[in-house]
Amino acid sequence: METRISVISIIIKDDEAATAVNELLHEYRQYIVGRMGIPYRDRGVSIISVVIDAPGEVTSALSGKLGMQHGVSAKTLTAKL
Repeated sequence: METRISVISIIIKDDEAATAVNELLHEYRQYIVGRMGIPYRDRGVSIISVVIDAPGEVTSALSGKLGMQHGVSAKTLTAKL
């Protein structure tokens, strides 16, 4: 199955959503290449960048599930390789 490299950018505005986000990332851990989290306390948000190497439908599923969480925004950028 062909995989593609993508970056999912996540902004968490509601601290209570962090648990659900971490559970989803754990569920998809086999596809995660790396992750960087930044707590931006001055603005009251947390920012997470996740690099994944996965089939398109897996990337879409994860991004969609993240975006459906209350207080969470998620956008995906996929490399043209």
